[in-house]
Amino acid sequence: MNDTFEKWTFASFDEITMVVLSSIVTYAVILLYTRLSGLRSFSKMSASDFAMTVAVGSLFASTISSSTPTLFIGIAAIGCLFAGQWGLAILRQQIPWLSQLIDNEPLLLMVGGEMIEENLRKANVTRSDIYGKLRESNAFSYDQILAVVFETTGDISVIHSERDDAVIDPDIVGDVIGHERLFSGQRSAAKK
Repeated sequence: MNDTFEKWTFASFDEITMVVLSSIVTYAVILLYTRLSGLRSFSKMSASDFAMTVAVGSLFASTISSSTPTLFIGIAAIGCLFAGQWGLAILRQQIPWLSQLIDNEPLLLMVGGEMIEENLRKANVTRSDIYGKLRESNAFSYDQILAVVFETTGDISVIHSERDDAVIDPDIVGDVIGHERLFSGQRSAAKK
């Protein structure tokens, strides 16, 4: 029991030194990779961006806290993730259908003060989740809300305005599933 407790709680000076050095080197390499490939690597604008962020974090943690993977294997693996993310970003720009294949489509959750229950179920989002995002975006009245969108990254966007005559440009929500409901609401509001 005592031996197990010691292994669990204590480390030698050499082990601590290796963790510190691995942390410094790995962190510096991640900063270098980010500088070379651009900030897009951690942007979370698509599902692949989100996966990249999680994978780099996991590799960073395992590289600095364990002897496997070794420091150089960890750095190489992180480099492969950055290269893959960079290559995928270029391919997504050049091959439009690739984005549709890889990424989820944004989903309309709310129009004005009306929540779209079917879409809430599809996204596994509760009314409480929506209320939290409305508060976070400083929307204090249903009259201010133009649309609430479940984004491809899992974030929830609230489009709101204090102006009564505010209208959303179709290009902004053209790729959102259910955007037709939004424009039928704007047309009927414009007729009044």
